[in-house]
Amino acid sequence: MPADTDCLFCKIVAGDLPGTIVDSDELTVSFMDINPVTRGHALVVPRNHSRDLHDIETEDLAAVALAAQRLAVRARDALGADGVNLLNFSGRAAWQTVFHFHLHVIPRYEGDPLRLQWLPGPGDPSEIAAAAELLKGGR
Repeated sequence: MPADTDCLFCKIVAGDLPGTIVDSDELTVSFMDINPVTRGHALVVPRNHSRDLHDIETEDLAAVALAAQRLAVRARDALGADGVNLLNFSGRAAWQTVFHFHLHVIPRYEGDPLRLQWLPGPGDPSEIAAAAELLKGGR
């Protein structure tokens, strides 16, 4: 897809807006998040504009995943991260604020203050089974 002239991330990819680029290849650009939640928090975006997870081409999605893996390894080796979260927010209800597909690469450190609001616990088995059937497409 061509760049979206109103898209903040397209402008960073094109060099029209500043960004602290840490990695790039033919299909992706990775740059530091200006609102980091931990040291080394970066974003990986496809060069081609895609609005969200539902819009991104398969080849671009695979390239973003590989670039995120490269950054995760660097976060471990260069920053001493103890772990990494990969996060994508797709759609307003999922807290997406910039509508250009992006993957957050968030280095995690023992004792860092970041806490996700999800508290794992057992779900209702019948609801899990019903949702599974719908996700299977009725097959």
